[in-house]
Amino acid sequence: MILLTGGKGQLGSEFQKLFKKLGVEYIAPGHREMDITDINAVKNFLDGKNIDFVINCAAYNDVDRAEMEPENCFAVNCLAPENLALESKKIGAVFVTYSSDFVFDGEKKKPYTESDIVNPMSVYSKSKAEGEKRVFTACDKIFVIRTSWVFGTGNNNFVKNVINWSQQRGKIELVEDQVSSPTYAKDLAEYSWKLINSDKYGLYHLSNTGTASKYEEGKYILEKIGWKGELLKVKTSKFNLPAKRPRYSKLSNQKAEKITGKKMPQWKNSIDRFFEEIKEGDL
Repeated sequence: MILLTGGKGQLGSEFQKLFKKLGVEYIAPGHREMDITDINAVKNFLDGKNIDFVINCAAYNDVDRAEMEPENCFAVNCLAPENLALESKKIGAVFVTYSSDFVFDGEKKKPYTESDIVNPMSVYSKSKAEGEKRVFTACDKIFVIRTSWVFGTGNNNFVKNVINWSQQRGKIELVEDQVSSPTYAKDLAEYSWKLINSDKYGLYHLSNTGTASKYEEGKYILEKIGWKGELLKVKTSKFNLPAKRPRYSKLSNQKAEKITGKKMPQWKNSIDRFFEEIKEGDL
């Protein structure tokens, strides 16, 4: 039996689809059923249940709002994973949680590996980096999976924002100085599951292959939908955002690829498949 937290989010909803397709038994309690920031609530929920895997997809992902809500951000991204990891160890379950490319400062010129030193620059990224440390201390049968720029049919994301902007504006400005890899939640769930079943515990990077700036990603989306407006390249500094972002945060998948024997799809291919899902009415 799998315990899935954050089941209504982008990644959690894709895990639910995957498990239903594979016939894997799981439960996905909502916040009212189990408050993961309260260790007693986690203990009480797990009591009497035969759980083999705990997969934590819950996250505080509003990078700018986190600057104003550090306590909430740390509660969800740091305390909650630690609670789940501690209880997973007690019941002998494998624990899986997700982190972010934002734990890096973006000064590197080639893809980040798991051995690179983190240097978080915002409340959000610091909460993710601290969460990584705490869960590795709390549990030994563990997978921490860093990913980047996740999009999917659940919740809000950059791809959906660009589509919405195209319907409201004749001119769109997108930044050219943030570079990473867009990652499709469906691919992330599928490849995570391959990795999780390897029993090769540890820290891994998983994102779609290839690199893109936000401008390049947006340009590809707008071309697909035939938008005829004006698209402009701008610098991140123009928007005066509360939280700092890494300029370059592409993740290397090599470690995970050696375990799974497969490469993640290219990001453009993933956006293409996302649009097929939209056509089927899942947006």
